[in-house]
Amino acid sequence: MSKFKSFLQRKGVDMTWKAYFVDALGAMALGLFASLLIGTIFQTLGDKTGIEAFVTIAKYAKAATGAAIAVAIAYKLKCEGLVLFSAIAVGIAGNELGGQNPMGAYVAVIVAIELGKMVYKETQVDILVTPAVVIISGVLVAWAIGPAIGRLMTALGDFIKTATEMQPFLMGIVVSVVIGAVLTLPISSAAICLAIGLGGIAGGAATAGCCAQMIGFAVLSFRENRWGGLVAQGLGTSMLQMGNIVKNPRIWIPVLLTAAITGPISTCIFHLENIPIGSGMGTCGLVGPIGIYTAMPDGGINMWIGMGLVCFVLPAVLTWLFGLIFRKIGWIKEGDLKIEC
Repeated sequence: MSKFKSFLQRKGVDMTWKAYFVDALGAMALGLFASLLIGTIFQTLGDKTGIEAFVTIAKYAKAATGAAIAVAIAYKLKCEGLVLFSAIAVGIAGNELGGQNPMGAYVAVIVAIELGKMVYKETQVDILVTPAVVIISGVLVAWAIGPAIGRLMTALGDFIKTATEMQPFLMGIVVSVVIGAVLTLPISSAAICLAIGLGGIAGGAATAGCCAQMIGFAVLSFRENRWGGLVAQGLGTSMLQMGNIVKNPRIWIPVLLTAAITGPISTCIFHLENIPIGSGMGTCGLVGPIGIYTAMPDGGINMWIGMGLVCFVLPAVLTWLFGLIFRKIGWIKEGDLKIEC
């Protein structure tokens, strides 16, 4: 066993939770951003402006989804040469065989590249062996379990969406708080929302929670981090506060309380919807609001007011008020929210 562990270490195979469910999942999200997400944005621009070039760009960007996922994961898991290049075919197969669900590509690519690492440069005919091992193993995994993974993820997403439609107040709270918390944790909320197809009003609630985290922490920590922190967290990521949360978990409570309020406001009052690729993004690059507009192009003034309140105004005001209370009672102290940005 020790020899096998030494072999894996030498080949760069890191079979840990962090590698597969933090690093690889986060990388998958980046691959999605560089293909499906940007393609969706250009598709919306093309539909609204009638400019055919935008539609063409969208078509090819979306078509690259599986390949982009594969390259992103392989790069993050430190694959070299033939392993990385061969993973592209696996990503395409996993995405297509999984019913355009990225989790099919995610699983197939991880299996394929880890096997590929093990054989890479171990034979005299590496140029044949490594691509063969990566592509054959990956495509077989995609073919064997990709459809089942796709159906499972779709069923989970449908369950959450149906539950949210039946119980918009309660599920508005649950979805907003949970997805928002995942956004701040070192896990990709965007990848999870897309994997389970979390759209509709459930997607709107998820967006509310993510915006509460990003705008909330940006405002809550303004006295410590000033304008740089406001931009870094409000348009970047609330994950910057993860280290501070570990030191003092109480700093998270004002933001979570805000998410518990804005979630049902989104579902019950404004009935905001989002597309899966935008549901878990919040205000990062303004993708969440753009997703709402994409999902509700004819939403009218109600959509714009709801978007402004749920995504920006309420997270800022509510978190600031909760923050004042928590600072007053000593649960949040000066410097607790300081970040390096």
